[in-house]
Amino acid sequence: MADASTAASSVDADRVSWPTVFAYGVPAVGAGYMYLLIGLYVMKFSTDVLLISPFVMGLIFAASRAWDAVSDPLVGYLSDRTRSRFGRRRSWMAASILPVSATFVMIFAPPTGLSDTALAIWMAVAIIGFYSVMTAFFVPHLSLGAELSTNYHERSRLFGYRHGFWTFGSILCIGAMHLLISAEDVGNDEARQRAWELSLPACAFMALMIVVAVGRLRERPEFQGRVSENPFHAFRDVWRNHHARLLIIVTLIENLGSAAIGVLTLYVAEYVVGAPLMAPLVILFYMVPSAGSVPLWIPLSRRFGKVRLWLLSMLATGICFGAMFLLPFMPVEFRLPWMFTFAVLAGLAAGCGGTISPSVQGDVIDYDEHLTGERKEGSYFAAWNFVYKSAFGVMLLLTGFVLELSGFVPNEPQTMTTQLWMVGLYGILPLVCYTIGAILFSRFSLDEAAYRKLRAELDGSP
Repeated sequence: MADASTAASSVDADRVSWPTVFAYGVPAVGAGYMYLLIGLYVMKFSTDVLLISPFVMGLIFAASRAWDAVSDPLVGYLSDRTRSRFGRRRSWMAASILPVSATFVMIFAPPTGLSDTALAIWMAVAIIGFYSVMTAFFVPHLSLGAELSTNYHERSRLFGYRHGFWTFGSILCIGAMHLLISAEDVGNDEARQRAWELSLPACAFMALMIVVAVGRLRERPEFQGRVSENPFHAFRDVWRNHHARLLIIVTLIENLGSAAIGVLTLYVAEYVVGAPLMAPLVILFYMVPSAGSVPLWIPLSRRFGKVRLWLLSMLATGICFGAMFLLPFMPVEFRLPWMFTFAVLAGLAAGCGGTISPSVQGDVIDYDEHLTGERKEGSYFAAWNFVYKSAFGVMLLLTGFVLELSGFVPNEPQTMTTQLWMVGLYGILPLVCYTIGAILFSRFSLDEAAYRKLRAELDGSP
């Protein structure tokens, strides 16, 4: 068995070339655009343009999350076991191109003249379908990232630049949302037409970037075929892995907070701040620091440790959004500058989490290999992906329910009670969630020293 220093040197040498970093990260531009547009705008599009009840939309998103409990682990497990000349990850990514495009267009192009019931059914099929087929891309893509390097810090670089690409796609989405919100001022028919027109280039770009990734990336053949034939054993191993179990709980709590931010930004900008056209700019002020700070977080994680850095970023993000609760109590002229200021600070903190979290998850998957001898990245990232989407679904359901009960009336000035409920979900809930998540994450023990020790044992095995 090789000693620890030899293994550490081997790990340090496992670098990823810049062309590989680009090919891996660039599909995230399209994915970030699509996910953010659906996460931030579809609820408002549905309530204010399509005139669907917010409670009904909340139920649709909740149903989608219930289905994810089946589809996500199934895709993860099947991806782990797939054998193809394209590899077990790239074949799923390629197969996702057409269904992702079709369901994304469906969401933004419902036929006119549908009854209320038929329109709700259409949106249910489109939204549930989109999240289902996006899983076929998303889980294998994340899994492939964990396979491209076993270097403790190189993973942060790989996933960090993927986060940058994702955020760039989100920034493009901000421009699209500005066009959509402007179209709403003209009328609902104009908003529907604009939504249809903007969906088409997004699908074309996403398809092209997946083709680039599938053509350029290569998978590790030694990782294939190393998973149990019983899917329940794979899911059991994920939960028995105490590092993974803690991350699942922390991810759920953390994403409940971030989902509240995503769902309610447009509502707060319009109905609390009184500046609906500024909402995309507020989100832009959040996204640009998030993406731009990636080159900063990578060396800082080497210096201070990526576990400690991620924990501090959780606390900082929660505090920044907690400050949003004060918006209704401020003079109107101070509300927008306050929102911009804390959006920038929250974006900086969130950039750390986007860079570090999937890298830590990759380390946890290596710990599973140390325990079981298997490589089941798909099952692990499926679990985290399900938790991420479940948190968003819970918040959409809760938001729809709260807006309904608080007396929300679309396109009208809101009462102080309704505004307080909005900023309570937008500010206090993220503060509580991120704080609890940070407290729990302080118990995470798979730091760099522990990882290098287990990596040395893995690399020294026959």
